[in-house]
Amino acid sequence: MVSLQAVRTHNTSLKDLGSGLVAVFVGGTSGIGLYTAREFVRRTLSPTIYLVGRNETRAGDIIAGLKLLNEGAQIYFIKADASLLMEVDSACDVIQRQVSHVNVLFLSCGIFTLNRREETTEGLDRRFSLHYYTRMRFIHNLIPQLTCAGRNEHGLSRVVSVLGAGHETKLHLDDLDLRERYGVEACDVHATTMTSLMVKEFALRYPSTTFIHTYPGIVKSGIAREAGPVVSRVIRAAMFLGRLWMVSKQESGERHLFAATSRQFSPGTKAAVGGITGGAYLLNWDVSEAGNRGLLDDYYTHGVSDQVWMHTQETFRKALGNKGRLRQ
Repeated sequence: MVSLQAVRTHNTSLKDLGSGLVAVFVGGTSGIGLYTAREFVRRTLSPTIYLVGRNETRAGDIIAGLKLLNEGAQIYFIKADASLLMEVDSACDVIQRQVSHVNVLFLSCGIFTLNRREETTEGLDRRFSLHYYTRMRFIHNLIPQLTCAGRNEHGLSRVVSVLGAGHETKLHLDDLDLRERYGVEACDVHATTMTSLMVKEFALRYPSTTFIHTYPGIVKSGIAREAGPVVSRVIRAAMFLGRLWMVSKQESGERHLFAATSRQFSPGTKAAVGGITGGAYLLNWDVSEAGNRGLLDDYYTHGVSDQVWMHTQETFRKALGNKGRLRQ
């Protein structure tokens, strides 16, 4: 565990990196994405921030609040339904036209729903897409900008996906997209385990960037906003009962900013994933190491991570045509 004091000491030093840092927050208009964006704006010098989300009205209020924290910040909202890979591509096109580098790509988009499989027009389940495919697509698209950032003077190039690190469970290897075995639990298991495998795959291919998968702990966020009134009330009641164990909004933002910027997680060092050399890390809410090592090591040994990489590539191709191919 990294102490909160150590986290705050580090975060207050971020202005030493100078101006010009660029961060993209997918899901940055609510929950952990917003809490982390707020700390990033507060602690950095004249950053450029992109918030990707659906609610333009809410985004306007958020941007006004963030500007009060840092008048030198340039903050932009990109409206997109991130459950659609086509809109992910459009959002990335906007970013790529405006900046040559991205220092931090922060991925926290998601929904809580007990609905059955809900297919998008691209043939993907909406929940699964937001929790996994969307995030992998953002990483894939912005790799050139992340790589450029990794070659800059301070070398900060970081991807953080907030989901369920440490809660990896066996996959249905013959049904990775869950067309036959879909369920809320199965969706969570697949998104979590596949993300933990993919951070290593990306780190092996792009060694100038660090790739992190975190488990946020219990944090109040807006993820239950589409769960329906009954389920939402149950979730609020559970959070009230568990409030003594909850991570505060500010602490969550502070700790995720630490994960997104600390040299402790630099690329090219010993990773917390399978003992490889490279910038892949699985982290708990308190920034300690996480991960179901036994399962993940077995999957690495038997080529399952490569299978997941190829499945993701094929899914992009089916949804988007030849434009959807992953870089090798």
